[in-house]
Amino acid sequence: MANRSESARRRRRYLGYPLEAAFLYLIYGIFMVLPLDTASALGGWIGRTVGPRLGTSRKARRNLERAMPELPAERREEILLGMWDNLGRVMAEYPHLDEIWERTEMIGAEIVRGIAASKTPTLFFSAHTGNWEVGLLGAARNGLPVTAVYRRPNNPAVSWLINKARSVIGSRMVPKGRDGAREVVATLRKQGAVCIMIDQKMNDGIPVPFFGRDAMTAPAIGQLAFKYDCAVVPVFVERLEGAHFRLTISPPLELNKSGDRNADVRALMVRINEMVESRVRARPEQWLWLHRRWPD
Repeated sequence: MANRSESARRRRRYLGYPLEAAFLYLIYGIFMVLPLDTASALGGWIGRTVGPRLGTSRKARRNLERAMPELPAERREEILLGMWDNLGRVMAEYPHLDEIWERTEMIGAEIVRGIAASKTPTLFFSAHTGNWEVGLLGAARNGLPVTAVYRRPNNPAVSWLINKARSVIGSRMVPKGRDGAREVVATLRKQGAVCIMIDQKMNDGIPVPFFGRDAMTAPAIGQLAFKYDCAVVPVFVERLEGAHFRLTISPPLELNKSGDRNADVRALMVRINEMVESRVRARPEQWLWLHRRWPD
């Protein structure tokens, strides 16, 4: 069994990865030569047409049933279709990230500029809503380069392509894991800013309510915030219409210190999950329902 498993991994690495990369590079090239609006619309059409037929949609449907059981099945299918439309658009918009900033309405720019001027160690948190890359653009365009944590794709060629597309953002991207954690700590010690996406499952996280169910949530933001006395700042992106966006930066959350560090960290993570849930409920079709957010 172990030999068969290892053989399958090798086949994927030496055959599957190159084919996957070739296909994505071709699609990326097509989106790159198209105007932004055309690319976004085409990406949305591909997402709506192909996405609901993929096996991974079962996971999204299950998540929707768990999070919003009060909705009729027809409405949940509408949300699923909208999610695939948004995801397809996000993928198609990667070659146009620099141009997207010109289409973005930003609320709270003064908060970012104030953090940049004060050299306050800051933890921005966000979620996979709208086009989530816009948040980093907003920080960099207002004088605040950010160290952003991301999950590195398994395929090195795909990872290179995504990093190339993100190069216009003006922030430093570090992968999740031990090396990335060291980069995050070094940034905060230098009074810099870090951005963490908080809406993915973390197997070794802590259970925190999310849509009425405990979801394994990474406590790193809370732990780092109290250890380095950071500002904790919510950042959310909303797609308005087509390739137009609204980026909202909210004031820093208050850090309540009771003397019980573990309780304080959990209380902060509860507030953060509540904010993410509120945003998702407002525009559920713009959140990435594909993550295995709740335990089976």
